[in-house]
Amino acid sequence: MTFHNSYEMPDRAEAYSKLDFSGTYYVAFRDLQEIILSNVKGQKALDFGCGSGRSTRFLEKLGFQTIGVDISEAMLRKAIESDSSGEYRLIRECNLDLFEDEIFDLVLSSYTFDNIPTEKKKVANFKEICRVMKKEARMFNIVSSPEMYTHEWVSFSTKNFPENKKAKIGDKVRVQFQTDTQNEEPVIDVFWPDQAYREVYKSAGLEIVGFYKPLGKRSDPFKWISETRIAPWIIYLLKKSNL
Repeated sequence: MTFHNSYEMPDRAEAYSKLDFSGTYYVAFRDLQEIILSNVKGQKALDFGCGSGRSTRFLEKLGFQTIGVDISEAMLRKAIESDSSGEYRLIRECNLDLFEDEIFDLVLSSYTFDNIPTEKKKVANFKEICRVMKKEARMFNIVSSPEMYTHEWVSFSTKNFPENKKAKIGDKVRVQFQTDTQNEEPVIDVFWPDQAYREVYKSAGLEIVGFYKPLGKRSDPFKWISETRIAPWIIYLLKKSNL
């Protein structure tokens, strides 16, 4: 499948860099601090697919010594503009050869794997992540749920893309940012449901130790659309397999 990561476009990078963890994103990150701090020992963190650096800054605020990595130069420029004291590095696709084996206590990947198109590439990336994780390290992989692409949300719309409902593993699916006013082009993701992720993790030497599908709450500071009934995100908590 020919796939172009729309976040690599300069205008998309500009718009995305201005987003924070509000709206539908808030649902994933509302409880993430507690989940991370209760499961991770150590202070050295990798933000894989850091984009404009918002998740890197999130980890830094939690006290982790964090390195953000991405394949997009446009995104990394925005990250450095927002966080000149942070550490950000450009990597090659499916390659973390900048780092030695087993040096990170925590790896966070926020929505990155929504944009990695094939099983082969997903497995290759996860194998590299597994390689740089310490034996007791934990990885948190946040991805879109299958339902993300078929419902309406505070931050996203899918009503113009009814073909999403017929998506199969590896198909392109589209969402429209409700908050991205600088670029009206839809974002193209790759449809990858739960069972497919479980198979990829196993192939890469990772094991699921936690599984979260957070919902919006009435007490949250947003007027939710689907978020209180349907989980827009899945958070996988992973460790190295003992096999």
